[in-house]
Amino acid sequence: MCERLEVFFFAEDFHYRARIAQLPSEQNNQENTVVCDEDQMEARHSDSEIIGYALDTLYNVISNDLEEEEQDDSEEENSPKQVDDLGSQFTEIFIKQQENVTLLLTLVEEFDFHVRWPGVKLLTSLLKQQGPQVQQIILVSPMGVSRLMDLLADSREVIRNDGVLLLQQLTKSNAAIQKIVAFENAFERLLDIITEEGNSDGGIVVEDCLLLLQNLLKNNNSNQNFFKEGSYIQRMKPWFEVGDDNCGWSAQKVTNLHLMLQLVRVLVSPTNPPGATSSCQKAMFHCGLLQQLCTILMATGVPADILTETINTVSEVIRGCQMNQDYFASVNAPSNPPRPAIVVLLMSMVNERQPFVLRCAVLYCFQCFLYKNQKGQGEIVSTLLPSTIDATGNSVSAGQLLCGGLFSTDSLSNWCAAVALAHALQENATLKEQLLRVQLATSIGNPPVSLLQQCTNILSQGSKVQTRVGLLMLLCTWLSNCSIAVTHFLHNPANIPFLTGQIAENLGEEEQLVQGLCALLLGISIYYNDNSLENYRKEKLKQLIEKRIGRENFIEKLGFISKHELYSRAAQKPQPSFSSPDHMMFDHEFTKLVKELEGVISKAIYKSSEEDKKEEEVKKTLEQHDNIVTHYKKVIREQDQELEELKQQVNTLKSQNEQLQTTVTQQVSQIQQHKDQYNLLKVQLGKDNQHHNSHSDTVQMNGIQVEEVSKLKEELEEWKNKHELLQGQLREKDSLIEKLKPLQLETGTEQSSQTSKSSGLEHNNELQKELEMLRTQIQLQSAEITKLQAENQKLQVMNTSADPALGDSSATAAKNLELEGRLVQEVKDLKNEVKALSEEKASLKQHLDSSNSTVAILQDEKSKLQQEVAESKKEQDDLLVLLADQDQKLSALKNKLKDLGVPVEDEDDIESGDQADEDEDGDEEEQD
Repeated sequence: MCERLEVFFFAEDFHYRARIAQLPSEQNNQENTVVCDEDQMEARHSDSEIIGYALDTLYNVISNDLEEEEQDDSEEENSPKQVDDLGSQFTEIFIKQQENVTLLLTLVEEFDFHVRWPGVKLLTSLLKQQGPQVQQIILVSPMGVSRLMDLLADSREVIRNDGVLLLQQLTKSNAAIQKIVAFENAFERLLDIITEEGNSDGGIVVEDCLLLLQNLLKNNNSNQNFFKEGSYIQRMKPWFEVGDDNCGWSAQKVTNLHLMLQLVRVLVSPTNPPGATSSCQKAMFHCGLLQQLCTILMATGVPADILTETINTVSEVIRGCQMNQDYFASVNAPSNPPRPAIVVLLMSMVNERQPFVLRCAVLYCFQCFLYKNQKGQGEIVSTLLPSTIDATGNSVSAGQLLCGGLFSTDSLSNWCAAVALAHALQENATLKEQLLRVQLATSIGNPPVSLLQQCTNILSQGSKVQTRVGLLMLLCTWLSNCSIAVTHFLHNPANIPFLTGQIAENLGEEEQLVQGLCALLLGISIYYNDNSLENYRKEKLKQLIEKRIGRENFIEKLGFISKHELYSRAAQKPQPSFSSPDHMMFDHEFTKLVKELEGVISKAIYKSSEEDKKEEEVKKTLEQHDNIVTHYKKVIREQDQELEELKQQVNTLKSQNEQLQTTVTQQVSQIQQHKDQYNLLKVQLGKDNQHHNSHSDTVQMNGIQVEEVSKLKEELEEWKNKHELLQGQLREKDSLIEKLKPLQLETGTEQSSQTSKSSGLEHNNELQKELEMLRTQIQLQSAEITKLQAENQKLQVMNTSADPALGDSSATAAKNLELEGRLVQEVKDLKNEVKALSEEKASLKQHLDSSNSTVAILQDEKSKLQQEVAESKKEQDDLLVLLADQDQKLSALKNKLKDLGVPVEDEDDIESGDQADEDEDGDEEEQD
């Protein structure tokens, strides 16, 4: 050790002298200074090996690697402490002068391998020995961290790899340096190195890079946000691509994949801010990272420790994220028939032959799946309800597995199943009430019992402490904030005596935890009691505690829970991590429930009946307030939905408006193009005198044009005649309609009205037929008009494509101009005639519409008249029936009169009298 100390001081003195020699002396003049600087530069290049040896010497003095090798051969017990203390002392001596570290940073910038490499190793050793002090010196030195980041870009792998180790030591427990390193593009460089080295199949360099990434991201929200915003999560997906053949993994690959999974967990840790965790969870789902992890989860041949860590990673990726939880619920294991991944994992949890760490990981995964997931909680509880249980027994459900684990002989399975079922009921009063419907068949021939009753039965049988703790935690979670469940629990007369007996006894330390949980369960039965059972009202239960246990003793036993060491461990983090199965007693979420209810129950025990009444009134008021708030929330939700629908309608209308605007723009551009073409035709016709074509061809083309024009004129005359004929027919129909109108107003006898209706109908039918003929003629006419327009355009094209006449004579030019003028005039006339025809067509359409409306009016009047005829017929039938009855009555009266001997007139006299009366009535009607 003395020799090593002498070497250290020699090297330190040499290093110090070399540093002094590099600085110009202030006492020398400027000329000597320039000469010294030039000599120093030459000496610096020539003495790089000497500097390298000095740095190696300092590294060997400060580093403990050499001493650790010697330590293996020595037998002294306190030698490790001596080695650590000695290296730390040497480091402390070296960093007393901060200039030494600054000089070392300057030497690390040198590109020379013999200087840079030993400088990196020495600085790494200094950080190992006195990390916080050296970090502070580097942090305050100008560009200290940035100069070290250049090591990652060195093309020499030895320096680059040692640079990664240096940054590992530099970034330990220093958030400021971690941020600087991250913003110096460290993530990009490290991920590039991992990709170059082969991802999980790479060597120890990948492991070092992953450790450095963990240092940068763990407990550093700023760097985590920067990592997510930089889309670096997407680059993690290829790390977890495993093949079908998963046997024979190397130890390095297992280590690398384990660190990769831990890095994912750092980003979604429950200890991170909720917003940051949620955004990382969503990014992992969208980039397919969660799907890749589920593939590893369901793959075969994966090592046990990787499988366990994968389960823990998937747990935290889905924890509290509804989208990820829904996806995980849809994952199926590659079995025949396929089973949900949750069922496969629960089978491992309740199997006592599985490793303890794996069973804890499955429990954590199940807890994270149900965390803030009411939909998942409902699906799990529904598998226990009678209406959804598979009667065939072909498939095993999650509920059946939980019940099987709850009542198995393995205490660890009892505890895990009880905690898992408690998480299915967490903060969900509806499911607590539904679970009361679950009935269990205990044995053949015995009636089924409820799940609540079976739990209390097992509890009273005196099973293992771990089983009883699990069942008590389940019962406390089930009864809390659920008055109906408390009533069912109190309905069993054996439960309260059992709880008071357990609390009142003086048992050993192992049973104190059970006593505390029994006190908590009894306190919940008092606090959430709705006084529906007369024998177990709040006041009577308090009196029972006062007589059997004592209030102070009850509060003391209740405090055993929070004072227990295992309770403190479970309250630290959500993941169940226990050194052995015996320490598996408390669940993280249950510790929150205890913390919430312990003070409330203590106060409730000392409250009087009047205070209880006041509290109940306050509860009712709060419930009413909550109902009002819920109602308004529902109204607001409905209004939000309506707003969304209206927004969607507005968006669709906007899109339609944009489409119409684009259509209008296209049509405007097309019209502009047609105008340009028309102007171009004009210009080409004006320049015909500049071209030289044969006179014969011109005369021939002009002849063709004259013939075509004459044909068009003849066809136009024919169409004019047809139009005049159609107009005459329309006038005749109009006059006919005018004649029919007064006929509709005439009223008379039934026969005349019927004949007028029939004639009107015949006229209407004829009128409709003629209107149909007119419509077909108008359609034919419009088709002919379009045909004429097409022929006109064809003539224009032929005129522009024809070769102009040859010759320079003035007579030919004048003739051409005259023909062109005629053509233009005739084209204008044709356009005017086409326009007039279209206007006549529109007027014909109007006439047709008016005639259609007239027909509709006639049909309405016809239906009214038919209804009147039917009513008159009905009245006539009624009169005939009345007349027949009167005839019968008259004949009966005549017979009676004859029997009595009264003279009666003959039938002929009566008929003649009746006929005379009818004639008189007819004359009166005619006079009216």
